[in-house]
Amino acid sequence: MLWVKAFHIVAMVCWFAVLFYLPRLFVYHRDATDATSRDRFCIMERRLYRGIGMPSMIATILLGGWLITFNVDYYKSAGWLHAKLLLVVLLIGYHHMCGAYVRQFAAGTVTKSGRYFRIFNEVPVLVLVAIVILAVVRPF
Repeated sequence: MLWVKAFHIVAMVCWFAVLFYLPRLFVYHRDATDATSRDRFCIMERRLYRGIGMPSMIATILLGGWLITFNVDYYKSAGWLHAKLLLVVLLIGYHHMCGAYVRQFAAGTVTKSGRYFRIFNEVPVLVLVAIVILAVVRPF
């Protein structure tokens, strides 16, 4: 179980690295003025999302599910886990929103401002704080 937990944490750290960095790339991409920079950001965003983001999200989910199987009866009544899983579902939605923005930037159809992406970039920080508190403190 400890190996599964360790790899779950590693996958989660990789996933959050993407969720922290990708929206920051969106800010820089939105503010880019030359075609060369915009093309480079498209490549970086696509590779980060597909090459690291998707695999680490999938690994996080699978390993987290595997962890639950070690003590299903306990987790059925663990309110903190239910709240954490709700946040994970919202995070998956955020991840897919990032994917939509990757595609919009590649197509040149983004309408959101750099300020929007600066605010959008803060969402995973708040979710991470809540998830860590739920997993460590287990307040309910």
